[in-house]
Amino acid sequence: MGALKDGVRVAVVGLGYWGPNLLRVLVERTDAEVRWICDTDVSRLERFARRYPAVRATTHLNEVLDDPEVDGVLLATPVFTHYDLGRRSLEAGKHTFVEKPLAPSAAQASDLIELASAQNLTLMCGHTFLYSPPVRTVRELIESGELGDLYFVSSSRVNLGLHQRDVSVIWDLGPHDFSILLYWLGEAPRTIRATGRDSIVRGIADVAFVTMEFAGGLIANVELSWLAPSKLRRTVVVGSKRMVVYEDGAAEAIKIYDRGVEYKDPETFGEYHLSYRSGDILSPHLSTEEPLGRQLGDFVSGVRGEEVRSELDLARDVVRMAEAASVSLQNGAEPVLLGKSHVVSAAA
Repeated sequence: MGALKDGVRVAVVGLGYWGPNLLRVLVERTDAEVRWICDTDVSRLERFARRYPAVRATTHLNEVLDDPEVDGVLLATPVFTHYDLGRRSLEAGKHTFVEKPLAPSAAQASDLIELASAQNLTLMCGHTFLYSPPVRTVRELIESGELGDLYFVSSSRVNLGLHQRDVSVIWDLGPHDFSILLYWLGEAPRTIRATGRDSIVRGIADVAFVTMEFAGGLIANVELSWLAPSKLRRTVVVGSKRMVVYEDGAAEAIKIYDRGVEYKDPETFGEYHLSYRSGDILSPHLSTEEPLGRQLGDFVSGVRGEEVRSELDLARDVVRMAEAASVSLQNGAEPVLLGKSHVVSAAA
């Protein structure tokens, strides 16, 4: 499809938790026009229709997809609907934005990616943290070698609620940390092991601990929970030269610690010497630009026919990691190997 001369016309489908944020940002843009909002919840739909009276409202997705004036569709619906709705949107010739994760399985994610390519349409997944200034700064620190050789990454993403009815905490919160790790490290883990439990709703894990091993020896552990007394979004990256603490939402989102341990080879059998270094703590200046605004700006540019980084391989790998963690959890924390196109049990 060729580049569009005027502002792109879009529709926001799903007005639950995240859809209103998409709607707010898009309404404020001068290069986009929100033509439709869509939700099956009539009271919710009416509430946003009153707030945005110039936008058409419907409970039927077909009305949106049949409108030739709609250039792009943004889906902020439950995870189990992502594949079916995403495919319908692409088949209707619409550029499509799908909230994370891209699909409920890696095979379905691949199908969406292939369909978008065949249709010459922009497909994007809502991994908003890839546009976060702190996340991008940590990646720069890693790529520059300032942290040295990476030893391990430890992350906690916990809060009290919101329990999901259709997916576990791995599929709900995990994609945030999985996408960040893939973005920072540039590779998927070799193995994933997960343990957890369904404390409140039977069959839906609300707490999980996911451990990943990478080819170079790096290990990463991610704690996910809907049952914590307070909200915490904190990641620690430990390297041989420096360490970094990234805390989303904090006044100083990044702190770089000039701290470490140096090991000297023993001169005699059984002897060794450790030297501990404790230097300055630096909090770099970060941009205050809203990540979601940057991401939707990229989507609008893609709809206009411009070249943008959609990170679809990363989005598919996020799904593969969530699949692997779920398999491990179901099999009593058995390690799972990540294949190139699908997850394979380590025991297979």
